[in-house]
Amino acid sequence: MNAQKSIAILQMYGTGLANGAFAHLVQGKHFDSMGFHALGAKYTGHYEEEMGWVNKFIERINDLGGEFKIEDQKGRALVKDPVEYVKCDLEIQRQGVDTLYKSMQELADDPTSYDIMKAYLADEEEDLYWSEEQLDMIDMIGRQNWLMKQM
Repeated sequence: MNAQKSIAILQMYGTGLANGAFAHLVQGKHFDSMGFHALGAKYTGHYEEEMGWVNKFIERINDLGGEFKIEDQKGRALVKDPVEYVKCDLEIQRQGVDTLYKSMQELADDPTSYDIMKAYLADEEEDLYWSEEQLDMIDMIGRQNWLMKQM
């Protein structure tokens, strides 16, 4: 097992996910303030779930004898339109799941980190499917009806 390789991969995901989780929190609070309470709760809950994964990544890095680094990330603009945000978030999820599949091969010699990332991948796929379902629902019932369901 190459602990440094595992640490580097876990660090990359921990840093990126902490940034993405914060974006979900901000977006969720924005949607809640617009009266879209269900959508707001979905994304603020997503924040809490994602920070749980960050915690697991930090713990594994510590177990491997490394130190999690607090790294700066590039900022993002708030997406004010709920439908547009679901579309943007879906694209980020698609890229993330693709990258996760590639990273899994790199962790094959570290079964513990592999299992953590495998569970995280399953969670991310579930989130991706939720976003796809929402966009399909918007196509079927219309934007206004979907927005009403988010109140």
